[in-house]
Amino acid sequence: MGAAVHTEHVARSFKIPGRGDFYALKDINIDIPVGKLAVLKGRSGSGKTTLLNILSTLDAPSGGEVWFDDAKLSQLSERQKEKLRRQKMGFVFQSVALIPVMSAYENMEFALRLSGYDGDRDSRIRELMARVGLSKRMHHMANQLSGGEQQRVAIARAVGHHPSVIFADEPTGALDTEAGIAVVRLFKELVAEENTTVLMTTHDPNLMELGDIVYEIADGSIL
Repeated sequence: MGAAVHTEHVARSFKIPGRGDFYALKDINIDIPVGKLAVLKGRSGSGKTTLLNILSTLDAPSGGEVWFDDAKLSQLSERQKEKLRRQKMGFVFQSVALIPVMSAYENMEFALRLSGYDGDRDSRIRELMARVGLSKRMHHMANQLSGGEQQRVAIARAVGHHPSVIFADEPTGALDTEAGIAVVRLFKELVAEENTTVLMTTHDPNLMELGDIVYEIADGSIL
């Protein structure tokens, strides 16, 4: 199947005045398999988000190399990286980041337009709203939805344009355990049905066993 994302000796350092270099990431070597739910677990401050930002081109490593869909990220221009994020990546954050003055349906349509999706947008939105169990709620404004419902919309929005990889940074952090497990199970369904790869960060031990592959990070290193 190959790797959707592959890293070799990735490091990320920051200069601290008077103290030299601080390494947030050290010698990271991981493979995220195609069509799998990968979990990156670790405590707050362990380096999870820093690594996720590098893998998704939102940040660049200080050393080492990242491949995404066989593209060597260091060889891409900023414009090429932006196009890669828009067309081949999906993002889900703890804060959800839905546009509050838009309905769930309108949030989905706006995201599809931005990605350049050239299929039938209405059909795709209705398909995904049904898949996440929100067909009857899709015309509600974002702020009329519960936290769990908002996160399901965010996941549907992230997968709408058929991305290669969805990056989910603590997507269950603001949810209770039951809603969090429901979100991760939804990710697993989408992985199977859409052949999408998901990389999710979490510090919740209840969710880790649901991953197809689990990496643990501590003090910037993979254990």
